[in-house]
Amino acid sequence: MRLLLLFFFFFLFSGFSSGAKRCHPSDRAALLKFKYSFANPDQILQSWMPEFDCCDWYGVECNETTNRVDSLVATVQLNGTIPDVIANLTYLRTLRLRKSPFLVGEIPPAIGELKNLVSLELNWNSLTGSVPAFLARLKKLWFLDLSFNKLSGTIPASLSTFPEIIGIDLSRNQLTGSIPESFGNLKGNIYLVLSHNKLSGEIPASLGNANFVRVLISRNNFTGSALMFFKASKTSDTINISRNNFAFDFSEASFMADTLVDLDISHNKIWGGIPSRITDCVVLQSLNVSYNRLCGEIPSGWKLKYRSQPFDNTSYLHNRCLCGSPLQPCKR
Repeated sequence: MRLLLLFFFFFLFSGFSSGAKRCHPSDRAALLKFKYSFANPDQILQSWMPEFDCCDWYGVECNETTNRVDSLVATVQLNGTIPDVIANLTYLRTLRLRKSPFLVGEIPPAIGELKNLVSLELNWNSLTGSVPAFLARLKKLWFLDLSFNKLSGTIPASLSTFPEIIGIDLSRNQLTGSIPESFGNLKGNIYLVLSHNKLSGEIPASLGNANFVRVLISRNNFTGSALMFFKASKTSDTINISRNNFAFDFSEASFMADTLVDLDISHNKIWGGIPSRITDCVVLQSLNVSYNRLCGEIPSGWKLKYRSQPFDNTSYLHNRCLCGSPLQPCKR
């Protein structure tokens, strides 16, 4: 029994010893400087104690092979600005600082030094300044989320140069200007979320060259046509262009019959009729074309897989002269 106890304590002690050595000293030093850069270090990140392995700290993950910190997730009440010491975490693949209303200031150039970043999420904070063009240096980035901040200025054209990006979310800010024409060069299947800003102007025709799986650009001041988003060859599941000043002939639109789930073009100045080919959208679950200038008979003969009934009158209200079920009958 004594021998078994000795083996038990030996392996227990060995476990603690190897665990203590797992955290790389430079990562631990950078994380502690990160913590103590904020005005409230004693109220946040309380597990970040130097006597413990930083790989076990709350919100920190280390690579199992290199033992370097590759993920930092802080959803606590950070009070201050993002410190430059973040650049010392050179192995970071995920950086998520969110839901901190007292996280203020501009996005520092140090973020642009994190060349291994795959996901950058700085959302639901109070960050100000512009969307930095230097973010384009993050060539491995898949996902960029700067939503729910107080960012202003224009969208940098350089954001179109991410070679592996699949999602850009700049919604709920105070951005102005137009969507860069270079966004038509985005490759792959892209989620583009720019809603709730102060963007304006016409959508560049070049965006028709990209395949946006999800287009959310509602509550801006865009004008002109959005037909470049309506092509049968695309694989979009969501298109929301509502609450802008778009004006184009909707009868010229084509649809993604096998992928389109949600479509909202409401509160614009869109005219023409609803093309009958929209009834081929078999997985469509939400439709809103209300508050436009549409005319003609509402198509029937829907082939919906996941709805037992066609769309009700709220989908079509407040148009110029739409008629037919579920609205009033058309005059013959």
